[in-house]
Amino acid sequence: MSNPSKETLEKWHKDPNHWKWGSFYFNKEDHRLFPPKRIPWMGWTINFANWKSILAFLLLFGSILLLLWFKKTQ
Repeated sequence: MSNPSKETLEKWHKDPNHWKWGSFYFNKEDHRLFPPKRIPWMGWTINFANWKSILAFLLLFGSILLLLWFKKTQ
């Protein structure tokens, strides 16, 4: 499913089977990298069923760590 409808996205978001331990979003059908959190005003989360999402998170986290390391060494 390349472009799911708004209704499908809502259905996925509200389905408790797509939330592990109530916090971690895991949906193989959803190809978004950063879907909204369970409480949307809190921001976005990672779709842990999508390897691209995990890679994007690791790259972002690694970049932040690298910047902090450079700042500390100066």
